[in-house]
Amino acid sequence: MNLPAKRYENSEITVFWKPKVCVHSGNCFRKLMPVFDPRRKPWIILENGSTEAIIEAVEICPSGALSYRRNDDSDQEVTTNSAIPIIQVSASGPLIIKTGCILEDTHGNQTTQDGIVALCRCGASSNKPYCDGSHRKSGFSGE
Repeated sequence: MNLPAKRYENSEITVFWKPKVCVHSGNCFRKLMPVFDPRRKPWIILENGSTEAIIEAVEICPSGALSYRRNDDSDQEVTTNSAIPIIQVSASGPLIIKTGCILEDTHGNQTTQDGIVALCRCGASSNKPYCDGSHRKSGFSGE
């Protein structure tokens, strides 16, 4: 899917923002508020941060709405979601991630998961974010 992107550039870097995929997590804002501030227009001002700090902020975008290109490179755009994971929605059950992944909790702690991971989507698991089968007892229907 090639969605339209807005471009923000300075002499070193171009940042692309795809508003239709942005989940507004605020990660970029919290990481680098002088550059990324949705309360202002334009909301991205690249001159307010170093190129390396901007890249770090773009790389923590959870939705892939932000990407960048170094202007001294070829026209190669660097996206944060270069490998597309396979996520299966099971009928009235968990989300199944079919590749290794990194799970990050609300405090920023990361856990590397190898292989297949089943994540709760019913809210009843006593081992969140992982599925423990509680959806069967809770009557969850995710069809």
